[in-house]
Parts: sequence; structure tokens; C-alpha cells
Amino acid sequence: MELRKRIDKLLGNTLIIIMSVMVINVLWQVFTRFIVGTPSSFTDELARYLMIWLGILGAAYVSGRNMHVAIDVLPQRAGTATQRKLKFIVYVLIIIFAILAMVIGGSRLVYITYVLDQQSPALQIPLALVYLAIPLSGLLIIFYKVSDILNME
Repeated sequence: MELRKRIDKLLGNTLIIIMSVMVINVLWQVFTRFIVGTPSSFTDELARYLMIWLGILGAAYVSGRNMHVAIDVLPQRAGTATQRKLKFIVYVLIIIFAILAMVIGGSRLVYITYVLDQQSPALQIPLALVYLAIPLSGLLIIFYKVSDILNME
């Protein structure tokens, strides 16, 4: 459980930093556009990439906190044993999705953009870095759900 708390703290702090940089970036964009009169060329692209990282890593963070959107009508009406089984099934389905779509699919996307040497137009950073958020988030979700399964009541 100690490792999970450390990952929670690191991920939470990372999300705070990303959000802070996003706010500063957007404020700079507004300042240069409306006060200076010449909009900054990189701020739109940076805001877009930071939003991708914030959304995808935020999904992993929320998944780890078990605060994600859930339809809980069926589990509320079921008995304790059935609730436990449903939780287990849901956790396994989340793990399968994270492995197939996020880790495998995301890794393939990162690899393809890396091999093709795709660069972002304004920032000139490899797009593979932008897409790296997908498999990273998938690994975090898998870690959280395996931890949840191991600590089920």
C-alpha cells in the first residue's frame, strides 16, 4: 500500500504541475493576443498537448481513487457476495481494456510516430512524447486495478 500512496502523490503532483503550466500558458496566449497584439505561435499547440496529458493521466488518477463514473444501480440491489463478484469482473474488464487499448495500442502509436519521426509544427517536439501519455496511463490503471483486486474485502 505504501507504493500506491507514493504513486498517488507523484501522479497528483504531476497533474497539478501540468494544470499550472496550462493556466500560465493560456494566460500568456491571451496576453500576447489582446495586449501585445501579436499572438504567441506555440501556446495553442502547448495547451493542446498539456490537455492531452492532463486528461489521460487524470483518468488514471481518478481510476486509482475509484472516483470514475460508474452505474451502480445493479450492485446496490445485490448482496455483498454478488457485489464483490461484480467488482472483480469490472476490475478485470478495466485491466483488459487498459492492456489492449492503452498499453498495446498506445505503444504502437508511440512507436509509429517515433519511427516516422513526426514532429509537432510549432514546438518541434516528437509527437511520440505527446502520445506516450496513453501507454503510461494504461500501466498506471493496470497497477491500480490489480492493487484493488489484491485488496478486495
